[in-house]
Amino acid sequence: MLDIKFIRENVEAVRKGAEAKNVKLDLELLLTIDDRRRALISETESLQATKNLSSKLIPSLSGSDRDAKILEMKEIDSKADQLKIELEGIEREFTDLMLNVPNLPKPDVIVGKDDSENTVLRTWGEPTKFDFEPREYTELGSELDIIDTERATKTSGARFGFLKGDGALLEIALVNFAISKLIKHGFKLIMPPYMVKEEIMRGMGYMEHGGADEIYHLDKDGLYLIGTSEQVIGGMHKDELLPQEQLPLRYLGYSACFRREAGSYGKDTKGILRVHQFDKLEMFSYTSPEHSDNEHLFILSLEEELMQDLKIPYQVLNICSGDLGDSAARKYDIEAWIPSQQKYRETHSSSTTTDFQSRRLNIKYKNLVTGRNDFVHMLNGTAFAIGRTIIAILENYQQADGTVKVPEALIPFMFGKTEIK
Repeated sequence: MLDIKFIRENVEAVRKGAEAKNVKLDLELLLTIDDRRRALISETESLQATKNLSSKLIPSLSGSDRDAKILEMKEIDSKADQLKIELEGIEREFTDLMLNVPNLPKPDVIVGKDDSENTVLRTWGEPTKFDFEPREYTELGSELDIIDTERATKTSGARFGFLKGDGALLEIALVNFAISKLIKHGFKLIMPPYMVKEEIMRGMGYMEHGGADEIYHLDKDGLYLIGTSEQVIGGMHKDELLPQEQLPLRYLGYSACFRREAGSYGKDTKGILRVHQFDKLEMFSYTSPEHSDNEHLFILSLEEELMQDLKIPYQVLNICSGDLGDSAARKYDIEAWIPSQQKYRETHSSSTTTDFQSRRLNIKYKNLVTGRNDFVHMLNGTAFAIGRTIIAILENYQQADGTVKVPEALIPFMFGKTEIK
């Protein structure tokens, strides 16, 4: 959520920022409602001040003067009740309008309409080449009996898969490898709940502009299944004041993730690239505003280091404004090279949401320089989306005989196994 004071003073900047994200806003209505809200608050406070003064006077009055003052106080109470009802309605309308205002793109974000206008910042490694016709990961996974989507369809429906045998071991290896590396950088491992309250999901900025369509809702329980662990880790410190000396506060969440994949019918329906349930390791950081940009680059550097350790060719994308989403002020994606498709596919993303989420969730820190309680900045970044990383490994490490080499970095976590066959 943006600061309403900032919106009042920067209407045109907010309008342009929303337009750059393809979000339509009625800022005039928001400001009109805000004016009425402030007027009602002022009138309510004035009535309360008058009532407080009258309460002090009554004991010193008698007779008709006392009766008149008591009648006046009843009229004030009646008027205050009417204002309260009107203010509650205005506050609801104001909050709904405020929640629809997206975070503004950072000045260094390229303005673009959608993902077709994202730009490549850099590439690492050369696209993997073979002296044989490379197989698609679905074929490899089936023949090696490590990925089974047919039986998952039987048990759970489309867009699900079993990881079996060495496929399951590969997940555990990726998890342990990432943990061993990232805890050295101060990330505390978190195994979060897979369900979250609506107030937290909304506070994280995932409910507006069609976001709710992507989320599984457990209506009877008033809970939502998380689509990424950041959605619940971001709410851990709701309504807290964090000591500045503890920042940056870094977490590494490991969880299952659940997504409806609304609107993606016909896209990547085979295999485990785009599924309803997958496991993911997610980095999350709370930091002070002056260190926010460096923290974003730090998270991106760790994502790249993980991919380089696996020796998987990739490219880094600078995400344009129209592809950012509501909460993000800047985002970078990493795409791994997929030989059978002869193109790069997304495996990682890292975003800074500045104070957009912390303002909604009321998460602050004690600024030791100014003495103020300021909102923290919140950032997130993928360590490994397990299914997509396994896809990249199978495709880039496949051999002519249908076996798959284990990346050197993972061999210690695969019980010394060097090959999947």
